[in-house]
Amino acid sequence: MTMTTTDEKIESHTLTILVDNEPGVLARVIGLFSGRGYNIESLTVSEISESRELSRITIVTPGTPSFIAKISAQVERLIPVHRVYDLSLREDTIFRELALLKVAGKGENRVEALRLAEAFQADVVDASLEHFVFELRGRSKKITQFIELMKPLGLVNIVRTGVIAVSRGSERM
Repeated sequence: MTMTTTDEKIESHTLTILVDNEPGVLARVIGLFSGRGYNIESLTVSEISESRELSRITIVTPGTPSFIAKISAQVERLIPVHRVYDLSLREDTIFRELALLKVAGKGENRVEALRLAEAFQADVVDASLEHFVFELRGRSKKITQFIELMKPLGLVNIVRTGVIAVSRGSERM
């Protein structure tokens, strides 16, 4: 985290946005970020209603509290947006990510990759004599740690979903 001139810290925030599921909504929401030169670290989108009328956009972005409040208010004013929540402000939020990692290796590297996968509770979803594909779910930090450990063992490819988040309890978004 770095300090800004207003003494506010730049922190990672997870915004979840409830929107109408219609063409162009994602582009409009993302346009507010790119138009102001702000980076998006993670982005996930999915339909959340059986009738396909609503979608949920989850964005992880760095920013000061004042920037996040400002961008949230601007996003919330868009016509197809119903509500914006900053889940980073809630202590009861559950954050998760999914990753698939392809690791090539033979001999000791193969044994070590399997040992680490077990320690990290990663599932083997594909295997051959030359490689493994591991599936890992959890917090982003856990996935990043696993990736770093797999690099010297023969990491070939990484696919990550981006962060998803939901608050605990009965409160509905």
